Amino acid sequence: MAEFTSSSITIEAAPTEVMAVISDFARYPDWTGEVKEAEVLATDAQGRAEQVRLVMDAGAIKDDQTLGYTWTGDHEVSWTLVKSQMLRALDGSYILKPAGDGATEVTYQLTVDVKIPMLGMIKRKAEKVIIDRALAGLKKRVEEPK
Repeated sequence: MAEFTSSSITIEAAPTEVMAVISDFARYPDWTGEVKEAEVLATDAQGRAEQVRLVMDAGAIKDDQTLGYTWTGDHEVSWTLVKSQMLRALDGSYILKPAGDGATEVTYQLTVDVKIPMLGMIKRKAEKVIIDRALAGLKKRVEEPK
């Protein structure tokens, strides 16, 4: 990824619990806010999503996009844009690291490039908002009582 925006959060759960929520695309509309629909189009030999169609509504940006996912062990997933109506690029990743006492540090990196002209500063701010909302939603979802 070229220029990206990154943020981290500590979640009070083991990395496997966090990754279980990240990899459960069908439940994204329950906790992400911007994702209204999620459909796994293809899976790998381990049953993990390789291509996912997402219908997004982030206020000014409404999009129907397909992302390609790459899984690195049980602690990292990255994605890249396959197709979109509004975006030229969407590259991101979640990287999970044990943080002691059963907690996990989750780092989210994201690069977004829209088809309409937009100042880099505004683009970075939008990336930061997306990341912060996603991390807060992920933390809430993982830590909520079962």
